[in-house]
Amino acid sequence: MLLKNKAAIITGGGEGVGRATAKLFAREGCKVGILGHTPDNVVDAVKEIAELGGEAIPLIADVADKVQIQGAVKQVIDRWDRLDIVFANAGINGVWAPLEDLTYDDWNYTINNNLTGTFLTIKYSVPYLKKKGGAIIINSSVNGNRIFSNTGATAYSVSKAGQVALAKMIAVELAKHKVRVNVICPGAIKSEIQDNTEKRKIEKEKEPVEFPEGKIPLTRGEPGDAEEVAKLVLFLASDNSKHITGTEIYIDGSESLVKG
Repeated sequence: MLLKNKAAIITGGGEGVGRATAKLFAREGCKVGILGHTPDNVVDAVKEIAELGGEAIPLIADVADKVQIQGAVKQVIDRWDRLDIVFANAGINGVWAPLEDLTYDDWNYTINNNLTGTFLTIKYSVPYLKKKGGAIIINSSVNGNRIFSNTGATAYSVSKAGQVALAKMIAVELAKHKVRVNVICPGAIKSEIQDNTEKRKIEKEKEPVEFPEGKIPLTRGEPGDAEEVAKLVLFLASDNSKHITGTEIYIDGSESLVKG
């Protein structure tokens, strides 16, 4: 087992990539704190892991709320007296709109959930990760890093680019404590993130661009699966990647190389 006796926090762990990762971690011997703001999804994920013979606890919290995040981390420490892995996965697409139609509240909501939420999750986990060393994995995106053709996705793209910069800055800071920090940049993945996307008037600003036939060359246009992303997260969380830190890894079937 790659993660035997280790403990992890996975934000956005009730669905999609987070849930797939939680299940894979549990199968590899890891105890998992599944964090989310939708109680039903989180509890269902915990039950599913228990049925697989794994160990998990529900952490109901908003990643943008520092008090709630501190409380969630404390629950993990109180339960298992250790924290080895943090997968900062929670995020939203938010509002996609031309700059003049993107409101101050729209901007703040996306930045707070995606970037500030990642910062808070890591900030309050770091004191415990430093004790024995560990791994932080941040779920960013091809948007804001390789792809800039999604008109209106300004707040989202900025938040995702910021996550990559955050990972690289703290990778150096935490290296002496044996804490590795890496960031994944998925392309199109089958998940529920589209459910929290609101698009407004983007067609009036969108530039007409012709791309090669098929959005994702490696898979002939088919999105990837959450389980494929989970396997990458497992690699970065395990000792198999013990010399890798401060690195972004794209998992998109080469989509961003033809679409960016």
